[in-house]
Amino acid sequence: MWNQLEDALVAELEFKNFVDAFAFMTDVAALAEQHQHHPEWSNVYNRVTIRLTTHDAGNQLTDKDRNLAKAIQALASASLVQATG
Repeated sequence: MWNQLEDALVAELEFKNFVDAFAFMTDVAALAEQHQHHPEWSNVYNRVTIRLTTHDAGNQLTDKDRNLAKAIQALASASLVQATG
């Protein structure tokens, strides 16, 4: 699900529709708050792109990114989403 692109982890997810994509983003927002680490992301209709990098560490990959990626992946698996790309 996650690809490392330069100093970031990136996931592209496809959902059944916009409502499912937005619901997933809402759930990820709660995870981000719990982890005190917030993604860069975008949503176009049923697709969500997430990019994780640690700005406080000079835009490098850190354990904050890896830990949030694992939590997001568990949520995605439970939501039956498809990874694209």
